[in-house]
Amino acid sequence: MKKLINAADAVVEDALHGMAAAHHGLRVDVGNRIVYRASPSPGKVALVSGGGSGHEPLHAGFVGYGMLDAACPGEIFTSPVPDQIAQATTAVDTGAGVLHVVKNYTGDVLNFEMAAELAAEEGVRVATVLVDDDVAVEDSLYTAGRRGTGATVFVEKMAGAAAEAGAPLAEVAAVAKLANARSRSFGIALTSCTTPAAGKPTFDLPEDQVELGIGIHGEPGRSRVPLATARELVALALEAIHADLPLSGDLLVMVNGMGGTPLAELYVAFAEVAAQLRGRDAFITRSLVGNYVTSLDMQGFSVTVCRLNDELTRLWDAPVQTPALRWGR
Repeated sequence: MKKLINAADAVVEDALHGMAAAHHGLRVDVGNRIVYRASPSPGKVALVSGGGSGHEPLHAGFVGYGMLDAACPGEIFTSPVPDQIAQATTAVDTGAGVLHVVKNYTGDVLNFEMAAELAAEEGVRVATVLVDDDVAVEDSLYTAGRRGTGATVFVEKMAGAAAEAGAPLAEVAAVAKLANARSRSFGIALTSCTTPAAGKPTFDLPEDQVELGIGIHGEPGRSRVPLATARELVALALEAIHADLPLSGDLLVMVNGMGGTPLAELYVAFAEVAAQLRGRDAFITRSLVGNYVTSLDMQGFSVTVCRLNDELTRLWDAPVQTPALRWGR
């Protein structure tokens, strides 16, 4: 294993020190492992999310104006703990309430539920939205129901914009639920990933095969098939998404890298997405290409599609200023 680290058990802590040094718009509590906005907007609904580390820039990279008020990173591929989440929740509440954005993984769901109960005891109103956009499998090693993956970025951005505009908690939660309901994702792995603690690949994937429908922790997908062209792999992803949510109208499309895929290859994949959608009654009006929800050093990609309406388009276009997403401000 070759990793740019100091010690396998210090990766999360060292990375948080790095975030603090690199991004002055963040306030990083390394001891409690919470990343806050340095200059929150008073009187608005606050957004809190989190999950296992190893998926950067998710979630801490999306803390800032127009998105999250706080993020709680856990250990690599491990949920943050309830006390950590509750502390972040009570710290960012200004009286308007807090929205928890939770990816549908069993550990995340249970720990955010307990954190919401702890925050409620302190008088904080908490609403929760589960992200469950992955069409690959219905149940998995980590979940009951569909996994939460790429749509997390869409939900945090759109709900964050609604909160920034002064929407009340119920309305911000409704926006988050709508963004999730209109989004679907499908991921494909070309290689495994290697966690620093294990020091070896998480799973075995022969050089001549790919895993269809992989999860962001390396959990199995639908099947393994022979390595194919970008055109063929994109077609498989779009077919899976289209079977669950017909691809039509104005679309926000994200081609996301899993951490180890060159940007040039992600653009190859996006070109195929664009070409294959031209034959449908579908129009890519907004897009993202790059690493947004990763799995350490895994090579592969995911496609996430959101069927936009006027409200979601307006919220997506609203200004945002975070380490990983910036425009309009």
